[in-house]
Amino acid sequence: MSLLLIAPDRDMTPWSEALQAEDPNLDIEIWPNVSDKKNVQFAVSWNQPKHLLDSYPNMKAISSLGAGVDHLLGDEALPESVTICRVVAPSLVQQMKEYVLGTVINIQRNLVQYIRQKDIGRWEARSHPLAKDVGIGILGLGELGRPVAQQLAQVGYTVSGWSRSEKNIDHVNTFAGADQLPNFLGQTQILICLLPLTPETNNILDLDLFKQLQNPSWIINVARGEHLVDEDLIYALDSGIIDGAWLDVFNEEPLPNKHAFWNRENIIVTPHIASITKPSEVADQIVENYKLSLSGMELNYKVDRDIGY
Repeated sequence: MSLLLIAPDRDMTPWSEALQAEDPNLDIEIWPNVSDKKNVQFAVSWNQPKHLLDSYPNMKAISSLGAGVDHLLGDEALPESVTICRVVAPSLVQQMKEYVLGTVINIQRNLVQYIRQKDIGRWEARSHPLAKDVGIGILGLGELGRPVAQQLAQVGYTVSGWSRSEKNIDHVNTFAGADQLPNFLGQTQILICLLPLTPETNNILDLDLFKQLQNPSWIINVARGEHLVDEDLIYALDSGIIDGAWLDVFNEEPLPNKHAFWNRENIIVTPHIASITKPSEVADQIVENYKLSLSGMELNYKVDRDIGY
């Protein structure tokens, strides 16, 4: 039986090496080089090609390469009988905390504008608010959203969080459900999206939402590109409804060269690097789930298809 690695846009050799270091007896194959599709019972996948996953008749389970699983849940080729799981790594949380804190400080202290000024040789001091006077809103209070909210509160920002169900977090003003979303947005100046991608959250970052934020405001999206309606963001920026956006994820990746985001100074683009899974950190989880799957046992970090995470 073999373990298959699928990630068309990545070099999977380090992943194969990390898994073999965990268990040298593993039979690991890297797509598209598969000797016999019937031997594949477990796969690790990221952004797999369409109409691929149903071509392995004995597939029992598939693991995401990271915390996100929308690329699997949204794949109609994945049979209902296949169990979906994900990986959980402490460094993913730490990396996300670092990235978000860095973006918030850059926005609060006008560092983006100072970089632009340096490029044209302009010396101009800008006023900035104190951290306590900046209303931060976190959409999503799960395994990434909760620690991000806690860190920002510890630094001194005024932090609110919104989630599908009620949460209690020290020093964070929490909101839950559709009815409480407008109140949450109304006190937010910097909105950070850390939601899982589900049918309910798809396209949630739209013009109607932008209009409910405080003015001025910024959007930070580090969840999934499909949360954002691209054309609505452009309109909101051009109309002065929001001041800027800091984006690490996109509807299409890599972001096409001719995309409008490249030409907007008030949109910061990073290439999906906010939180990157390290092979050596999660190899043991993948190997354990592979063996549990072969034994017909319950997998760790199993995903509930109904709720999307």
